[in-house]
Amino acid sequence: MSEATLLQRRHRVMGDASPLFYDQPLELVKGEGVWLTDAGGKRYLDVYNNVPSVGHCHPRVVAAMAEQAANLNIHTRYLTERIVTYAERLTATFAEPLDSLMFTCTGSESNELALRMARFETGRMGVIVSDYNYHGNTASLAELATALPRSEPLPPHVRAVPIPCLYHTQGSAEELAERYVAKVAEAIASLQEAGFGLAALLIDTLFANEGIPRLPAGYLERVARLVREAGGLLIADEVQAGFARTGEHMWGHQAHPLEPDLVTLGKPMGNGFPLAGVVAARERVEAFGRRHLYFNTYGGSPVAAAVGLAVLDVIRDEQLQDNALRVGARLEAGLGRLAERHPLIGDVRGKGLFFAAELVLDGQSREPAGTEARRIVNQMRERGVLISKIGAHDNILKIRPPLVFNDDHCDYFLDTLDSVLTGL
Repeated sequence: MSEATLLQRRHRVMGDASPLFYDQPLELVKGEGVWLTDAGGKRYLDVYNNVPSVGHCHPRVVAAMAEQAANLNIHTRYLTERIVTYAERLTATFAEPLDSLMFTCTGSESNELALRMARFETGRMGVIVSDYNYHGNTASLAELATALPRSEPLPPHVRAVPIPCLYHTQGSAEELAERYVAKVAEAIASLQEAGFGLAALLIDTLFANEGIPRLPAGYLERVARLVREAGGLLIADEVQAGFARTGEHMWGHQAHPLEPDLVTLGKPMGNGFPLAGVVAARERVEAFGRRHLYFNTYGGSPVAAAVGLAVLDVIRDEQLQDNALRVGARLEAGLGRLAERHPLIGDVRGKGLFFAAELVLDGQSREPAGTEARRIVNQMRERGVLISKIGAHDNILKIRPPLVFNDDHCDYFLDTLDSVLTGL
């Protein structure tokens, strides 16, 4: 069957607004490690997907899933040793007092639950987010999302604040931090004056959708202090930044002297299996649970726990956090060399195996090169390498491969990107 026929069938049954990557959509039939294969047998190097964080169809993860599914799969209202073991193993990767786990199935559910917990504890409704965010697709999360097309304005209990980036601002880092911290203070005051108060600040500490901006020193710590002084909670969304992605730490927030009140997890937690959760202090979990019975039929099933344990085992046994740090340094150096040869790359930033390459038409004005970014993404796809783009102007290349990405994969990606940039 041709891709065109399959696309027509998809439009009929799923609607033509259902999003697809690339100008010419891919029909994928197999995944292995960092490679994806299409229906025609062509292989693609995956330099985008963090869902299969330890590699597509990792044999240890697949085996754990199949073994447990063939034995028992039930919900968490029965005692199951594997579920408890997984919760113990996962929470042990966090600093105190983050010692308890509530299971969900998706990152959206995790952020929804975290907001419920924050509003219950504080008795307030107000939420602050970044001004180009995405944290999920439930009703309460969709209304505060600013990175996706929407017809509705932000609701009155939500404030979106801009995030500073040293690449886009003149003046000292200290002055930049001062200006942008003041914007958070203004948002808090506005919520208080409107009678909503502040329940939570919900952020991805890498600010991935914004393009991984280079933050001025001390910015996040000062923002967190303002939030706490206003009685709000700090929710760290680790769906993109977590599970050894940054190389330096297991969790993105650990790169800062921060202590989140709630941490939300999703996509890479189950390597493609629907597994997610909220990590918090036991006292906070129990206080919420006494007043609001929380239960999730599929969250934390024995199969989910088996998969989650296998993911943690692979990260440990294959030393994937060290790999992210080492190969990430090679990737950063290579991207830096490309930036020297190709003025279209205005800035390279990131850490571990998550980088952003911002494309600009002019190095002085830094006018976004959105059209060029789209051409590059599609030409890379034609040459067998999959990446994407992010940012408010769609001009930032998003480079986020599975954690098993090695030196050879890195060099192949860099050579292909160099060739595409030269062709432009």
